[in-house]
Amino acid sequence: MNNFKNNLKHDLPASIIVFLVAVPLCLGIALASGAPLFSGIIAGIVGGIVVGSLSGSPLGVSGPAAGLAVIVLAAIEDLGAFESFLLAVVVAGAIQLLLGFLRAGIIGYYFPSSVIKGMLTGIGLIIILKQIPHAFGYDADPEGSLAFQQPDGHNTFSELYYMLDFISPGALVVTSLSLLILILWEQPFMKRIRLFQLVQGPLVVVALGVLLNMFFQNFPTFTISKEHLVQLPTFSNFTGFIGNFTFPDFSQFGNPQIYTVAITMAVVASLETLLSVEAIDKLDPYKRVTPTNRELKAQGIGNMLSGLIGGLPVTQVIVRSSANIQSGGRTKTSAIAHGILMLSCVVAIPHVLNMIPLASLAAILFLVGYKLAKPKLFIDMYQKGWIQFVPFLVTVLGIMFTDLLYGIGMGLIVAIMNILYDNYKTPYFFDKYKYHKGDEVNIALSEDVTFINKAAIMKAFKQIPNGAKVVIDASKNVHMDEDIWEIIEDFKRSTKYRDIDLKLEGFSNNEESQHHAKLLRDSLNGSKQENEGKKDSNVA
Repeated sequence: MNNFKNNLKHDLPASIIVFLVAVPLCLGIALASGAPLFSGIIAGIVGGIVVGSLSGSPLGVSGPAAGLAVIVLAAIEDLGAFESFLLAVVVAGAIQLLLGFLRAGIIGYYFPSSVIKGMLTGIGLIIILKQIPHAFGYDADPEGSLAFQQPDGHNTFSELYYMLDFISPGALVVTSLSLLILILWEQPFMKRIRLFQLVQGPLVVVALGVLLNMFFQNFPTFTISKEHLVQLPTFSNFTGFIGNFTFPDFSQFGNPQIYTVAITMAVVASLETLLSVEAIDKLDPYKRVTPTNRELKAQGIGNMLSGLIGGLPVTQVIVRSSANIQSGGRTKTSAIAHGILMLSCVVAIPHVLNMIPLASLAAILFLVGYKLAKPKLFIDMYQKGWIQFVPFLVTVLGIMFTDLLYGIGMGLIVAIMNILYDNYKTPYFFDKYKYHKGDEVNIALSEDVTFINKAAIMKAFKQIPNGAKVVIDASKNVHMDEDIWEIIEDFKRSTKYRDIDLKLEGFSNNEESQHHAKLLRDSLNGSKQENEGKKDSNVA
C-alpha cells in the first residue's frame, strides 16, 4: 500500500498528461478511420480502464491505433455497415485471446534491437513532422495520423509547404509560449524547486492555451477557430451519452468477410502491441519486462468489449505510452487513471475540454517526439557499426515514407540480410589462409546448426584443399537441420573424388544425430572398402 501511495504522486500527474494527449488522438484516429468520433473515445476508455487493469505492462497505454486506421476504413466500406464491422472487432478480440493462451507473445522477442530503436526514432520524427501544421494552425490531416500519404491529398513533407498559406497567428503564439514553458520546465534549476516538481509543465501549457483561447476572442486576428480546438462530442445529459453507444450486428455471424477482417485486425493489432511492448520496456527506467502472453489476453478482452459497445479496435500504442514515461508514470495506475479521466470528462465537462487549442497539445507532442528521436541516438547507433546502423536507419526512413508496419518490415528484412551476409563471410568453420598442407582440418559445429548456416558451411567445404584430413566435430551440437545433414552427406560423397580423409566425431548427443552419423559412417566405410578393392585389383 505504501508503494501504491508513493507511486500515486507520480502516476496521477502522468495520467492527466496522457489523458490530454489521448483525447485528440482518439478523435483523430476515429476520423481517419471513417468511424463515428465517439467510437475513438470508447476505445480510449476501454484501453485505459479494462486493458490497463488486465495487462501486466507497468507503463504501456492502450487505445485506438493509427496503424489500424487504413484497415478499419477499408473494412467498414467492405462490410457495408459500422455495426457489421463491430462484430469483426469482437471476433478479432476472441482470436487475440486465443493467441495469448497459445503463448504467441514470444513473437515480439524476435525483433532486433536496432529495428525497435529505429521504430521509436521514426515515430518520434513523424510526431514532430505531423504536429508542425497543427502548431501553425492548419489541421487538414487528423491528429494521430502516422501515414506518409495523407487524406487531404498531401504527404508529410508537402503539407509543411502547403500550411504556410493557412497560418493562424493565435495558434502560433500558443505554440511558441508553450514550447518556451516546456523547455524551461526541463531545466535542472526548475526541477530543484518544490512547486515545479508538483506541477507538470504540460498542465501549465494546457491551462495557458485555454486562457489564451479565451483572451484571443476579443482580437479577430488572433482568434483560434473551432477547427483548431479539441472537438469532443457533447451531451446534454447522461442519457444522451448512453445513446451514442452502438452494438454489433450479430446477424452477420455467417458472413465470411467478417472473419477475414477479424483475422487481419487480430494479426496486425497483436503485432503492433508486441512491438510497442518491446519498445516501451526498453524505455522503462526500471527495466521491467512485460508478460507478452498476458498482454495479448488483455488486448483480446479489451477488443471484445470495445466491439460490443461501439468502439474501435485497441492496441498498446507508443505515443501515449511514451508520454506516460516522460511524464513520470511509474505503474499501470497511470494508464487506468487516464481511462477514468476520459470517461469522467466526456460525461461531465466536454465543453471545457473543447476549449483546449491543438497548438498546446502539439507543443507537448514536440517534446515527446524529440525525446524519442534525439540526435545523440543516431550517433550512438552509427558508432555500433553498420550491422546495427543500417537496419536502424532503414526502419526510420521506412516509417517516415510509408507507415509503421511497412517501415518495421523493411528494417527487419535488412537486419536478417545483414545476419545472413555476416554469417556467410565469417570464416567460422575453416580459414584457408591459416591452413598448411598436412594439417588436420577440424570443423566444429555449434549447439544449434540451422539453414542459416548453410552458406558458411558450403563455403568452408568448398575451400578445403584436396587430399586434406578432415574431422567434423559435433560434440557440442544439440540440433541440426535436415538441410545441414544433406550438405554433409553431399560433402561425404565428394571426398572420394577429392582424396579427402573424412572422420566424424561427437555424433552421439541425440537419436537424430546417431541415426544420420550411422548412415554416414556406413557410407564412408563402403567407400573405403571400394577404394581398397580398387587398389588390390590394381596390384594384382
